[in-house]
Amino acid sequence: MAAMGESSPSIVEYFGGDGGYRCGYCKNDTGNLSQGMWAHSLTVQDYQDLIDRGWRRSGKYVYKPTMNQTCCPQYTIRCRALHFQPSKSHKKVLKKMLKFLMKGELSKIDSEVEPMDSHTKDADDCSFLLKNEPDTSQSELEPLSIDYTEKVESEEETKGEINAKKVETQPVESCKETIHDNSSKPLQLAKKVGHATPKPGKGADLSKPPCRKAKDIRREQKLQKNLQNPTVQEGTQNLHGQSSKTKTNQPKSIEDFIFATLPSEALHHLEFTRFLCDSPLEAENLPNGPDCGYGSFHQQYWLDGKIIAVGVIDILPKSVSSVYLYYDPDYSSLSLGVYSALREIAFTRQLHEKAPELSYYYMGFYIHSCPKMRYKGQYRPSDLLCPETYVWVPTEQCLPSLEHSKYCRFNQDLTAGDEGNLKELDQVWILHKRTAMRYSVYKRRRKGLNDEETVRQYATLVGQACSERMLLFRS
Repeated sequence: MAAMGESSPSIVEYFGGDGGYRCGYCKNDTGNLSQGMWAHSLTVQDYQDLIDRGWRRSGKYVYKPTMNQTCCPQYTIRCRALHFQPSKSHKKVLKKMLKFLMKGELSKIDSEVEPMDSHTKDADDCSFLLKNEPDTSQSELEPLSIDYTEKVESEEETKGEINAKKVETQPVESCKETIHDNSSKPLQLAKKVGHATPKPGKGADLSKPPCRKAKDIRREQKLQKNLQNPTVQEGTQNLHGQSSKTKTNQPKSIEDFIFATLPSEALHHLEFTRFLCDSPLEAENLPNGPDCGYGSFHQQYWLDGKIIAVGVIDILPKSVSSVYLYYDPDYSSLSLGVYSALREIAFTRQLHEKAPELSYYYMGFYIHSCPKMRYKGQYRPSDLLCPETYVWVPTEQCLPSLEHSKYCRFNQDLTAGDEGNLKELDQVWILHKRTAMRYSVYKRRRKGLNDEETVRQYATLVGQACSERMLLFRS
């Protein structure tokens, strides 16, 4: 097992499927079904491969919705960050932030929460109902460091406490709202401003020229500007921070807003800090990787020396995966959920400059059957993961099918199958009594133990590649 010597291996305990728990989307008491496992440690490559098979982490609990049975199917969604173009709604949020930084204005009308403004990231604070008796199973013999087993055993108490709790599970998408509502001052929706009935006037003054529409004045001013400088305008910066020339009619990118230079008289200053945070992901620095390395990071948003939001992201070999965000509710009118998502897309594009394979922004799950969770489809272009063949399909091609059925196979090639599916059960790795071994060796040692069905289920769900790298813990 050569890879073992290079870095700490992933160590997981497989729990199997649950009997169904309450769905936070449709409120079905037993309709939410998933498969789960506990990740004592997880390499970034293994987690990348897992989320590309529909898995998602919540803290150290890694789960996969049972897509063809659960009441609200959750489809993995990713944004193609290199080709992302902000929508009008996105630009509105970015302009609102710039206006606030320069003039210190927080519009009361803009604080009215829209579905897109409640951008939620999957929170690892969410509790999941785990089995009290986890279904563990499965991987020639290779002695491992005692630290691996001790790491597993040291977490037994923590994991046991979680298993013992009967917590009503909320959807990961609603966790941010739960965190925010812990404040004694809940979010308030702004009232719409009514329009007063105009009073009668004296009529038009025919001695004065007729009034002109503002858009006509702007069009004329723009025409005059183009006549003076018909080809280019200076001062645009690319992703490298280098000066470049841009065509006048080229739409602004998110970088033009996010990295705009504020005037010296700006009233507020927004700063960012980033540092590693605790998670099952092993921090790694690999060749041709980003300067910050791979792993889980906290991103802090500081406004004039005060922290107003914290986001957690996973930096993986091919993507930046958004985990969750929590923020100060006093600044909810700035749409910090949307702003942080746009900033993370821009960050993904920056990382791509150093790590060419890193080019996607993962937003968790897309839930078409829950209308308020469809906002993730507005970050375009994006793809949804086919739940049967695990290939990516453009979101716009999937939507017509989702309008007719909650569960869909997106791959239109009916002859296609899961190319990463389990092929050799005996090649699955297992950790037993501080020793790594193939499943073929393990079952010879544990004669009479009939766990082949469980092992096969685990390996089928994680795929052949992960099952031949990760260690399945057995006590």
